[in-house]
Formats: sequence, structure tokens, C-alpha cells
Amino acid sequence: MTVYLVGAGPGDPGLMTARSLELIAAADVIIHDRLIPASALDGARPDAKLIYAGKEGGGAQVPQSEITRMLIEHGAQAAIVVRLKGGDPFVFGRGGEEAEALLEAGLEFEVVPGVTSGIAAPAYAGIPVTHRDAASSVAFVTGHEDPDKPDSALDWRALAGFPGTLVVYMGVGRLEGIANRLIEGGRSPDEPAALVQRGTLPDQRAVVGTLASIAQLAVDERIKAPAIAVFGPVAALRSRIAWLERRPLHGVTVAVTRAREQISRVAARLRALGAEVVVAPVIRIQTLPGPVPPLDSYDLICFTSPNGVDALFERIDAAGLDTRSFPARSRTRVAAIGPATARALRAHGIQTDVMPAKAVAESLAEALADVPVSRALVVRAREARDVVPEALRDRGAEVDVVAVYETVVEQLDADQIAAVAAADYLTFTSASTVRNLLESVDGAAWLTEGESRPRLVSIGPVTSAELREHGLEPDIEAEDHDIDGLIAAIVRA
Repeated sequence: MTVYLVGAGPGDPGLMTARSLELIAAADVIIHDRLIPASALDGARPDAKLIYAGKEGGGAQVPQSEITRMLIEHGAQAAIVVRLKGGDPFVFGRGGEEAEALLEAGLEFEVVPGVTSGIAAPAYAGIPVTHRDAASSVAFVTGHEDPDKPDSALDWRALAGFPGTLVVYMGVGRLEGIANRLIEGGRSPDEPAALVQRGTLPDQRAVVGTLASIAQLAVDERIKAPAIAVFGPVAALRSRIAWLERRPLHGVTVAVTRAREQISRVAARLRALGAEVVVAPVIRIQTLPGPVPPLDSYDLICFTSPNGVDALFERIDAAGLDTRSFPARSRTRVAAIGPATARALRAHGIQTDVMPAKAVAESLAEALADVPVSRALVVRAREARDVVPEALRDRGAEVDVVAVYETVVEQLDADQIAAVAAADYLTFTSASTVRNLLESVDGAAWLTEGESRPRLVSIGPVTSAELREHGLEPDIEAEDHDIDGLIAAIVRA
């Protein structure tokens, strides 16, 4: 039995460590803070116990004594307990106190450091906390205590004389007092100063001023917690080094309506381009049980989606078989509707022989026109168009269609619907995402009315036709009918 004090980083999911993700996936109990990445718990086991222990200034509080009690209680009963904290557990995270309490209780514990916001937030704002020409040292300070109280644990006069960068955590509410004490202690009122709000997140904001002006700037720009303050010459480097705002989708919100298990890759790509992603899974992929088809009896096997590939291999695995179930390529050709499906096949050790230039059924049927075939297998969803089977039958081939999965409606809650309605772009990756979104929401006037409505992005002509069937005109249609093409279309827009 071990309690792990784990740092989840400053907010960007990409900054979570590999070790933190491993422990989240293995944990029996996760006791987590408020300021952790939005997707931090996505990898938790379905049966893991998730306990919220967040704290918010001026809001509801879970007392530290209660958090410590839960750690000891669960640490004595569960094999793996993860105490998940924003940033680093030992940098203003009270991790040291929790470690001492666990030690006194006779419980095993380990510490997993995380990226701290005092370094990450300035870095994402283009501010290096040290610089060969501007600062050879850095001090991290908590601004949570009142700098004017007589028994302050901080020597503000000494900090004013510190010859390097000052990084202040949790100080935005006391910024005027902090700045005044530093100026009174001898720090120049003209020294560059910066504030970074919600550092590393897509809606990060940063303002730069001077030590004398930064408090009023925070009021004027409505900077709120969580925010990091940076005092020192390095703050002025933001005007030259700022990089986050240069990403092509910075400041853009994109709603993704794929199945939950498929969203992570798309979301990661969009976030890497600077977008804020609204996760709105309106479909769920449900594999269908059944026997493994006699694969060696076909001279052509067609896959019309990555889901079909994965679902068929679930059957193969359940039957105790492997890729040796597939016949030799000299006897049987394998066709994939597009690059994503071909990638899914390669992941299972199967190379594709036929793939059309465009990832639509009509193009696949055309690509197969010159392929000799007498008996074909089409692996697909329960509900799908018959373009490929009919084209093969028209050529005299015997065709078996095997449905290995189906898509079912995933209901969105009120908060998800509101977030989708407020997005800049709303993506549809299949006709079923169109149908299921409209079924999931109670009326969708916000899809057609008003200048602030989201722009509708379709992955291809079949999805566009489904939108028009429901009276919706796509604003953007991907030129290449796959996820890469969808993202490229949003970037161009």
C-alpha cells in the first residue's frame, strides 16, 4: 500500500509527466485538487474512487485537516492512492505537510514531481525566469499571505534587494501591497513586471507593465486568479519571445463531436495548434459480438473505418487468434477507405493494398474497379451505406457484409451543450455525429441563428449531405476527408 503525492503540472495536459499518467491509470483512489488539467482523470480506471479535495479562494474549501485524514484513511486500505495536485506537490502545494502526516501514520509514500506554474506560466508567456544577460537567479515566493501583516514570514525588504527574478504565486489579490513593499524596500518602480493568468491553457492572458503600474493594469485588464506575477528585467522579454499567440488556432474554440474514445488524438492535435477544445462526444462506439469470418475464403477484404478494424480484431483476440488469421497477401487483397483506416490496420500488422485518394465510399468503389475479385468481405458498422457492396456485386462478385460495431447516442449535459454553442467551430466527423448531436440537444436554433453561432465544419460530402438533410449548411468542408483534412480546413479558415 502506497500513497503517491503526484504533481499534475500547471494546466496543459501535455505537461503531465509519464509517471503521473501511469499512476492515474493504476490508482484505486485519486484525491485531486481543483487546478489540475481538464483531462487529467480521463485515464483513471472506471472503478477508481475519485475524490474532489479542491480549494478556491473565497469559495468552498476542503480543509487541509480533512484532506490529510482522507489520505491516511484510504492509504491504509487501498493498494495505490494518488494525491493529485496542480503544479508540483512540494512547491507551495502543502505536499511536505502531507508527507510528514503519512510518515507519522506509518504509511508508505512516494513523491512524483510536476512542472510548477512559476516556471511554466512565464515560459508560455515568452518570459524566461533566468537569462544570461538579464537574471542569473530566481526566487519563488508565495503571495498568499498579506505583505502588510506585522508577523509576515517573508522579509520583503530582503526580497526587494534580491538580484534576480521574483516569481510570486497566488498574489494577484494582494498585488498592490506586494508591489508597494518591494518599492519601499528599494526595488525600482520602473522595473518590468508581468502577470500571467491561467498560464499554459488556451485562454492564457498576459499583461506587462512596471512594478509601479502592474497592480492597476491587473484591475484594468480584469486579471483574476490563478495568476503568476513576475518581477524583473526578464518580464520585458515577452515582447520579443512571446510564442503562444503565434500558434495558428490561438484564441479559437473548437467543439469535437466524435466518440469519447476517439477524441483524445484530435483534441491533442488541436491543442498543439493553440485551440481550446470542447469535448462533446455525441456518439459511442459499441462493438458487436460474433464469430470471426472465414478470412481465408475471400480474395478481397474491405474496411470502411478504423472502428471496423479495431472491432474485428477484438473478435479475433476473443477467439484466441492473431494476425495469422489473415490470408497471405498473394491470395487476398486488403482495402482501406482512407489513411486513418490504413493506420489502424498497420497497428495490427496488416498492410493495405488498395486505398483511394479520397476517404469516401464512392472513391473506394472506384479504386476497386480494376481489382480482380470473386468473393469479398466488407467490414463495417451496423448502419452504413451500401455503395461498396453494391459496386462489387454489380461486377458479379459474391459479397458478405459483416457489421462489427454500431454507434449509439451519447447524451450531452447542459454544460456541454452550452460550451458547444459558444464554440467558434463545431466539427462533424461522420453523418452519425450530425444525427446524434441533433438528437442529444433539445432544439438547435443556435446552430443557424445569430452571428455568434459556431461555424459548422464537415469532414466530407456524406457528412455535409446529412447536415443539409437537417436544414444545416456546412460553413467548411474538408478537402481531404479525414481528420488531418478537417484540422487543415479549420487552420485555413
